[in-house]
Amino acid sequence: MSDKTEHPQTETTRRGFVKTAGATAAAGAAIGFPSVTFGAPNDKKLKIGVVGTGGRGGGAMLNALAADDNVELWAAGDLYLEAAEKKLAMVRKSSTAEGKLADGLDSRVFSGIDSYKQVIDSGVDVILLTTPPAFRPTHFKAAIEAGIHSFVEKPCATDIAGVKDFLATSKIAAQKDLSVLCGFCYRYSEHGRALFERIHDGAIGDVVSIHSVYNAGPVKAMPDPSTRPDGMSDTEWQISNWYNFTWLGGDGIVEQGCHNVDRIAWAFQDAKPVAAFGTGGRTRSNHQGNIYDHFSVSYEYANNATAHVVWRQYLDSYNFTGDTIYGTKGIAKFGTSSAEITGGTNWNWRKPRLPKSMYDLEHKEFFAAIRSGQRKDDAEWIGNSTTLAILGRTACYSGKRITWDDMWNAQQNLVPDVIDMNGPLPIRPIRVPGVPETQDTVFPEDTQKA
Repeated sequence: MSDKTEHPQTETTRRGFVKTAGATAAAGAAIGFPSVTFGAPNDKKLKIGVVGTGGRGGGAMLNALAADDNVELWAAGDLYLEAAEKKLAMVRKSSTAEGKLADGLDSRVFSGIDSYKQVIDSGVDVILLTTPPAFRPTHFKAAIEAGIHSFVEKPCATDIAGVKDFLATSKIAAQKDLSVLCGFCYRYSEHGRALFERIHDGAIGDVVSIHSVYNAGPVKAMPDPSTRPDGMSDTEWQISNWYNFTWLGGDGIVEQGCHNVDRIAWAFQDAKPVAAFGTGGRTRSNHQGNIYDHFSVSYEYANNATAHVVWRQYLDSYNFTGDTIYGTKGIAKFGTSSAEITGGTNWNWRKPRLPKSMYDLEHKEFFAAIRSGQRKDDAEWIGNSTTLAILGRTACYSGKRITWDDMWNAQQNLVPDVIDMNGPLPIRPIRVPGVPETQDTVFPEDTQKA
């Protein structure tokens, strides 16, 4: 058994697959896949694997096990064996997992930076990708190339290069008829679907403005450098505290506030904005961490429509999450468990006597799609919403107004090409608007306006 004082000895590469994506896709038709990936309904017992057994990993395991009567948890992987074993012990205590833990599961619990390869090679049919977001494009590519249906937790990447990698892989998934489920869970909420369907049907007229708020407390605060175990490498130190480094987690607007950004995208039916600008920073020191603790982003859409998202994590402060969507005929309001419309058409969501969890619903629809042979594909809008969040973050980091096209065509490569668990990895300075040496993005032309 390993613990956090032991140092994984492997390294993994992130990039390079885009050059071979076309060849891989072309070869897809010649590759044989199990019956679960094509055609008629089936009753095969589906083997589930999970990569990343942290906070969402445990929840996703239980959601997946609850989603289908004929599944089994087959394999798990994490950077640390001890972490994976602790999470599996938690899962075992749940009635949801009763009778759904595969024989020999303990022999298929893997550790290390490359444990995702062992989970994939163990023979799973469905994989849950719930590691820190930096690793999502690499893990998604490996799973799809192996012919595995994939649940992709949000966001799909932490930089533009990663989003492009993810979307390139999604095209291979389409050719292989593999289902892709997205972790932007509010699109599966009962009240969210009821509200946004009405918005799209014109209940509030044309959407002209959105004000979206995510006020929360700190998450996974960066520890003092003095607590770093002797001999722990730079890379392992950062991964162990992944939330506090932009290359690993994406910063708060991309990792957490992305739910609000995704609902903005949903309201505009995933239309791309024209541009974004905003502000952000830190109010309290976070030791070596280089993320902000507040963002305020304005998105400009066609026809003078706008959207504003405010995200922050403060100690002992007022917390609230919700959206106000203004239309030409009325106003819609969305809360984490409420929805209403006022104006020309008044409506209020009534909670059902037996409400359904959005986390369970998304997995139920995922497995139903796999069973029926009707492919599910969330890839395009997870890529779009992740890009929207990255656009907002980059605008705040730089202090500039950035167009969607310039963001998409920019060079933004935050994740190292080679991740060496034993190697040095300098910590980037926190981004300061107007200070070029702190920035992380190169645009095709110097078109950004201060």
